[in-house]
Amino acid sequence: MSAPNKHYDPVEVTPLHPDEVARMRDEALAAVAGAADLDQLKQVRLAHVGDRSPLALANREIGALPPQARKEAGQRVGAARREVTEAIEARGQVLEAERDERVLVEESVDVTLPWDRVPRGARHPLTTIQERVGDVFVAMGWEVAEGPEVEAEWLNFDALNIGPDHPARTMQDTFFVESEDSGLVLRTHTSPVQARTMLTRKPPIYVVCPGRTFRTDELDATHTPVFSQVEGLAVDEGITMAHLKGTLDHFASAMFGEGITTRLRPSYFPFTEPSAEMDLQCFVCRGASVGNPDRPCRTCSSEGWIEWGGCGVVNPRVLVACGVDPDRYTGFAFGMGLERTLMFRHGIEDMHDMVEGDVRFAAAFGMEV
Repeated sequence: MSAPNKHYDPVEVTPLHPDEVARMRDEALAAVAGAADLDQLKQVRLAHVGDRSPLALANREIGALPPQARKEAGQRVGAARREVTEAIEARGQVLEAERDERVLVEESVDVTLPWDRVPRGARHPLTTIQERVGDVFVAMGWEVAEGPEVEAEWLNFDALNIGPDHPARTMQDTFFVESEDSGLVLRTHTSPVQARTMLTRKPPIYVVCPGRTFRTDELDATHTPVFSQVEGLAVDEGITMAHLKGTLDHFASAMFGEGITTRLRPSYFPFTEPSAEMDLQCFVCRGASVGNPDRPCRTCSSEGWIEWGGCGVVNPRVLVACGVDPDRYTGFAFGMGLERTLMFRHGIEDMHDMVEGDVRFAAAFGMEV
């Protein structure tokens, strides 16, 4: 800032000239009027009212004038700055009102709409079907048994006659906890619950074991790495395959309706001997599509049967490993996937629907299946 100069004509100081002050004021007022929103108005405020604005710089030049000339120049610049400030405040009020009106329109909530249009949630059909399976067997005099999902490798494999070299024990099929040498796995089936039951109780034993299991499968339309199983175990004196067949026939009827029967096909499982694959008579065509091109069935591909699970007589080695006398007791075991059962019962075609958590899928089943 220059020092006072009594001989300097204030008219000669360009920023303080009346025309120049009027020009700066008009330029500021035009910028204020052109601000379309509050953000633009903020920039205008900084440009025309801030410390580096033209009017603020002109105000600094007043100190360089002689004392007798300062009053007029100060009044002229002050009036211009005050007019610009008032214009900014007035424009700000207008823009705030426009913003509030816009928010009321864009973010309005119709309080007259029904408040319960969005459901709070629904029980997953896998939960309800698991409970129904338990009810079926409890009504037969069986018990529901449970066990941990992180299981000892011995109970998951060795106790069930699945040897160390069995391919199912590799990391390609099994989730090991920490490392393959840890001795802990995420159970690949609910059969360890059967082993735990035989180790802690004396026959007769009649238990059904529903629960989640884990295998290293890719998620697709028919597979998932986390799935639910239900397995049954009966150990008593004089148990035969006939008891197994009768139990499965009753179970199938309870799940799929009267008249549905099962078929046993020879198979192999390490923990049962003899072993069988358990097939259901097609609950859609009831076998009428077999050899009948006029009545094709998409559910069973016109074969008349649908594979449901595996079963068999408990291997004596499993009984010995679990402390049961194989010379006195025999037993049978069976197991099937609950997702597969749900797909059969309700025509679900894609496993993704069961795991994605869409409440619209679960709500369609109501409280029971």
